Amino acid sequence: MSDPQTVYGWFERSATAFGDDCTALEVGEEQLTYRQLRELAERIATRLVAFNGGVAPRRVGLLASRSVTAYAGYLAVLRTGAAVVPLNPEHPPARTARIAETAGLELVLADPSAADADPGVPLLVLGPGEPPPSAAGAPGGPPDGLPDPKTRPDDIAYIIFTSGSTGAPKGVPVSQANLCSYLGHVASRYGIGPGSRLSQTFDLTFDGSVHDLFVAWASGGTLVVPKRSQLLSPVRTINALRLTHWFSVPSLIAFASRLGTLEPGSMPTLRWSVFGGEPLTLAAAAEWQTAAPDSALEVLYGPTELTISCTAYRLPRHRADWPRTANGTVPIGTGYPTLDILLLDDDGRPSEAGELYVRGPQRFPGYLDPANNAGRFLPSGGGAAAAADSADLPLTEKHWYRTGDRAAMHDGHLVHLGRTDHQVKIRGHRIELGEIEATLREQPGVRDAVVLAVQASDGEPELEAAVSGTGCVDQRLYSALSERLPPYMLPRRIVTLEELPLNANGKIDRHALLARLGSSR
Repeated sequence: MSDPQTVYGWFERSATAFGDDCTALEVGEEQLTYRQLRELAERIATRLVAFNGGVAPRRVGLLASRSVTAYAGYLAVLRTGAAVVPLNPEHPPARTARIAETAGLELVLADPSAADADPGVPLLVLGPGEPPPSAAGAPGGPPDGLPDPKTRPDDIAYIIFTSGSTGAPKGVPVSQANLCSYLGHVASRYGIGPGSRLSQTFDLTFDGSVHDLFVAWASGGTLVVPKRSQLLSPVRTINALRLTHWFSVPSLIAFASRLGTLEPGSMPTLRWSVFGGEPLTLAAAAEWQTAAPDSALEVLYGPTELTISCTAYRLPRHRADWPRTANGTVPIGTGYPTLDILLLDDDGRPSEAGELYVRGPQRFPGYLDPANNAGRFLPSGGGAAAAADSADLPLTEKHWYRTGDRAAMHDGHLVHLGRTDHQVKIRGHRIELGEIEATLREQPGVRDAVVLAVQASDGEPELEAAVSGTGCVDQRLYSALSERLPPYMLPRRIVTLEELPLNANGKIDRHALLARLGSSR
């Protein structure tokens, strides 16, 4: 059977195949079969069209979180042919309104938790049980008033807003073709079928959530949505919800470790464990594998601009076969077969280590604001300097996306070295911050570590470190570092925190940490 050509088509194929035989969505006590979820999505889609004056909208905001409305609403927006623009109800109203304006939203769909929101465009709030079932329309067919969306491959499926360097949210549109290409590679990767129970740990404003939704729904799996509070106790949540597939940021391993719940064999239901969004240390991977010995463990890497993930690495089952990397992280693997991968050194020449560039059918069509494209793309055959301007825009399929991530080849697999701005020069010495972090994480009692370059009183950059863990003694850490690293790589100070600050997506928040270090001087 050929793959569907639209994102909604992936879900619709499963809804036709599994009907009432399989549960598609589980949110708390609420469960919907594939037939019920499709019917609800189509009823909501009908409401959206009617609310928009009888015309199918072009872009719809989704201001909802961890509710049936959120997930059925996501499908409903796609069913109308519009692009989904996820909005977080916990974000400041001013940010939500700014995104609504930037994205050109015609309306916003919300659940009752956001009933008082004012996004600056018409707001459609759906309460429990709304819209009600309707007998209108042909049996088994869409309700009356719901037109054929006539979705095309180059239509936008969703828009994710990331933090921009100027402080303004930066819109990343991902096309139907981008996401369908991604699903064509990953949907069959994890052995999902009826009876599979997949976690939904990510907020809808983070593109990892798109993986959860459509990898589950492409093959008859059940999307299981934990409460936000449950995410802080991963082991207990996995067992309580009988999850077979887990996908999260690696920092949730630290939560489980701190609770002391990663005991051998403590997650017997897990068959697949996938981590992404930030580097996974080999030490954390070992802790998780001990607790879930029957689970395959895989790392995904990819910026939002390359549609969720573009490389993958699956750790061997036997620990003795695991790789050893200089920075202590699990490799990010190899590129997907439909993508081209390129490493360029500081002089713009192909190299075994350097900045990572990617092109192919998953590469997004360019930022919502074309001004953000400058410096982010490399024309075919151009050197790294050619990415600094946008003279050869508009973009073509030959353009490489400049990820801003540094990587190196290690035994045929890519190892993530950090962001290009995480390689710093201190008094003439070029330093990889990840190397210092890896050395700190190897010390007894240290759970995680971050090293930052901060401005000293003389205006020159200097290194400071923050660690989390128990029993961390600054002098002992300094001694351990001095035995392994040259003097110019030693942090001026090491601060011990109960836990490192995280952003809304569960990643370490370096900006918040920098502010915290500054206030403690």
